[in-house]
Amino acid sequence: MKTVFLLSLILALGGASPCLHAQTNGNASLKQEIQLSISRGLDFLKSQQKPDGSWSLSEEPAISALVLSSFMGDPNRKPSDPVPAEIAKGYAQLLSNVKPDGGIYVKGRANYNTAIALLALSLNPQPEYQQATLAARKFVIGQQNDFDKPGETDNAFDGGIGYGKPGPNTPPHADLSNTHFALEALHYSKKIFEDNAPPEDKEKDLNWAAAIKFVERCQNRPESNDQAWASNDPKNAGGFIYEPGVSKAEEDKLPDGRVAMRSYGSISYAGMLSFIYAGLTPDDPRVQAAQQWLADNYTLEENPGMGQEGKFYYYHTMAKALSVANVDTLTTKEGKAIDWRNGLGKHLLNIQKSDGSWTNDTGRWMESDPVLVTSYILLALEHMYRSL
Repeated sequence: MKTVFLLSLILALGGASPCLHAQTNGNASLKQEIQLSISRGLDFLKSQQKPDGSWSLSEEPAISALVLSSFMGDPNRKPSDPVPAEIAKGYAQLLSNVKPDGGIYVKGRANYNTAIALLALSLNPQPEYQQATLAARKFVIGQQNDFDKPGETDNAFDGGIGYGKPGPNTPPHADLSNTHFALEALHYSKKIFEDNAPPEDKEKDLNWAAAIKFVERCQNRPESNDQAWASNDPKNAGGFIYEPGVSKAEEDKLPDGRVAMRSYGSISYAGMLSFIYAGLTPDDPRVQAAQQWLADNYTLEENPGMGQEGKFYYYHTMAKALSVANVDTLTTKEGKAIDWRNGLGKHLLNIQKSDGSWTNDTGRWMESDPVLVTSYILLALEHMYRSL
């Protein structure tokens, strides 16, 4: 039963049935190249494991969790295969960071670390991990914001999740990147939750409607975003920003004198993913608006709106979002068709380093760390592999 569950979960992580795409796409050569690239990347990560079983920064368990997820998604690995000793050691080290509140973190960024750890645990549903998995899920649910009047989305940050829940004397905060990681972890741990959580916990699931409202409030789409800053100008319409009213990209001054919050690439894919994880279908107008902005701004040279900053997170979220949404071709407003799998896949193969790693010369958001960036790209390639 565990093998069947894990197989279905891995296929879900990659989008549609791999057999269907293999028959229709004819990308057998690219698929084989991706498989070899993944093996080289995993070999690099094996070489970077620390003696205690962790990877990279010990105070950021999320990085080790991303590595573990990369290993569990390896297409060369069968779901019934035993977990290698070094990976089991990595999981043991990850779980050494479990706190009494159920979170998996060291000091700060509690939701970020716990959500990504929860995904890694969901990909390796061992009986001995079940209690920690359910506790981590409960912790992430508890990080959801509900400011001002309880039960109502009367604050722009209601429904969202940040790095960690704000304290009583800190201003409201949530962002789309952390919300996306949380919704992803809750989505993929849902089966474990439904099968094993006690009845009292099943009554305390995430407020998914509030989560959708928060994601709406990060999208440049006045039809569904009730915030005054939302813009439908051609440059930004349909894309997303980091949090309500704040973009990590520069502001745009519009011809009519208004100021638009500039949409940018990586966070727009995170927004699209968040909608899908929350139950919206790919043909929903909110998802379609995001997909259109992403098609019109498609590039592999940069993170649109951010230049080289966060470029590999952009590749990571692109592969996940378009695979999960079963998008085969992006089409611009001018009618240009983009075979994104072929383009992104070949690009990632071409920029892989001789040691099997990837890294960004621009170090913002820790993208100079080859362990973090290699994990991002391996997860991207694994999604693509299973959707080819």
